[in-house]
Amino acid sequence: MRFSATLLSTVALVPTLAWSLTVSPAVTPFCQSPSVVSSTTIGENNDVQVQTLKCANAITEDAVSKASLDKRQVNVCTTDCTRNCFTPSGGGPDPNECHVIADALLFDSQNVGALFTIPANASVVTMQFRSCLTFFVNQAGVDEQFCRTGWSSIIDNVAFNCQATQNAHGGNCVPQDQRWFIQVQNVNA
Repeated sequence: MRFSATLLSTVALVPTLAWSLTVSPAVTPFCQSPSVVSSTTIGENNDVQVQTLKCANAITEDAVSKASLDKRQVNVCTTDCTRNCFTPSGGGPDPNECHVIADALLFDSQNVGALFTIPANASVVTMQFRSCLTFFVNQAGVDEQFCRTGWSSIIDNVAFNCQATQNAHGGNCVPQDQRWFIQVQNVNA
């Protein structure tokens, strides 16, 4: 499936002490020894937890061309991505809880700004609401901009289409050049 993504801009993060700074183990396959750069809550009810993470390892893909590495910032809002569902079934996130994250991104798109930046030096942004965890991984080695509305659409697309009825338990969306990917899964996966 081809999916048009529209989502990056500067993530305006207001620090909050209302929740733990524990990093989900789901990001450690991509982000070694993650440290929290910033944390906040977003959405109309401030009920979605957001963390920006710095990784001990460099997250880059060989598929990213040298020319793209010369740029200081890349807008990937309109980059198509392909949905991949994780098999076998069982243990996926509640898609309705994932939709709360999608709605929080839409709220912030209207009230904070359409775009956010995922810097190369803090290349993972996670969002969580109850059982649902989603994260954006910047693999380009340069700052990337993405549209909040695009991430919202990808969350709903993956969460509602990668369930037990599809023999799945969450999934991701990856563009052809693999500069980034967005994953949606159960927080305990």
